[in-house]
Amino acid sequence: MTARVLVLNCGSSSVKYRLFSGERTVASGLVEKIGEAGSEVTDHAAALRHVMSTLDLGQLTAVGHRVVHGGKRFSEPTLIDDDVIAAVRALTPLAPLHNPANLAGIEVARELLPGVPQVAIFDTAFHRTLPDFAATYAIDAAVAEEFGIHRYGFHGTSHAYVARRTGEVVGRPAADLNVITLHLGNGASACAVTGGRSVATSMGLSPLPGLVMGTRSGDIDPSIVFHLVRVAGMTLDEVDDLLNKRSGLLGLSGANDMREVIARCEAGDPAAMLAFEVYCQRIKSTVGAYYAQLGRVDAITFTAGVGENSAPVRAAALAGLGRLGITVDPAANDAAERGERIISPPGAEVAVCVIPTEEELEIATQSLACLDRG
Repeated sequence: MTARVLVLNCGSSSVKYRLFSGERTVASGLVEKIGEAGSEVTDHAAALRHVMSTLDLGQLTAVGHRVVHGGKRFSEPTLIDDDVIAAVRALTPLAPLHNPANLAGIEVARELLPGVPQVAIFDTAFHRTLPDFAATYAIDAAVAEEFGIHRYGFHGTSHAYVARRTGEVVGRPAADLNVITLHLGNGASACAVTGGRSVATSMGLSPLPGLVMGTRSGDIDPSIVFHLVRVAGMTLDEVDDLLNKRSGLLGLSGANDMREVIARCEAGDPAAMLAFEVYCQRIKSTVGAYYAQLGRVDAITFTAGVGENSAPVRAAALAGLGRLGITVDPAANDAAERGERIISPPGAEVAVCVIPTEEELEIATQSLACLDRG
């Protein structure tokens, strides 16, 4: 019998779901604005009960749950039991918006589907292979240990999927490949992958640092926080809100959608042009840093909404890197073609790829692999 897997991705105010039969999607959807003013959906439990009432969940093999933060404990897909739920709940301080929503999905699914195995797929798990020097912050070691201060990384299911697919697209075994994957959506992160293992990633304790994002600042001087508290009189909650929700492209240009930023650039808006340049230069500097760490790069792969669809970003982010063997073919980059493709010139030293991410499919695949392991 073909395996049937329900994938649940519960965000802070949304539920995204996809029902698979094998690799074929038989149902999918999104419930948004959960708990917001004017919404008929009061909480995640209500949203999930509605979603699951509309689906044919007979002969279900597993339910795969996206869980944002697995801390240091979880390094692989994990069959959910009461102890796992308690551990995920204990990690809530590291992901206060997401882990509670993830738990809501788990608890409702366990209640409504009591005989179906439930599997947790952690965003952070793929990055548990980071070497100590890449995962360790240079602060007092005892403080870091006591409060769990560590580079955890995120978007792990996307980076894992895309790195594996890159090997298939360029016709080389993933085990022999050094890849830099660039997940560029409203949230954005980079990852250096060697032999299928994450060895560097741009997000850290939280999803805030690293690349410039739609509304998040990415890397900043930490003393900016102290300055805003001491000199501007802002509270820590206000600084948190500023850096997570009012920074990035939005803070620089007034728009968090890259399509709008580019349209404003074309209209001559100097704020948008600066935002675009800051965004792309941060990607370029990260690619250079990961190239230095890997020593050899076989492919660079763009994915997610901006990475898959914005030719100007791809071109600008890799411009001037020809000495490293990294070039983009303008015709291939600008082509209307969608789907998996190579946009570097034939014979280029480093293959530049565009691969649509399939996070839900990766969650389903990893859930089944977890069951096979027993």
